[in-house]
Amino acid sequence: MTEKACKKCRLIVVGDVCPVCKDSELTKTWEGYILMANPKDSQIAGAIGAGAPGKYALKIKQ
Repeated sequence: MTEKACKKCRLIVVGDVCPVCKDSELTKTWEGYILMANPKDSQIAGAIGAGAPGKYALKIKQ
């Protein structure tokens, strides 16, 4: 299955619904990713809005 990025929170998922924000607006057009292990202690997590551990897209193409 193809990985998709959630347009709302940037989490990369396999499926049709984001498990973090429960949004279904996903896109296949994203670039780069960051693996977030501990978003509570990360400045990068704050910058991209990551609230849960996971794989996040750095850039979502429109």
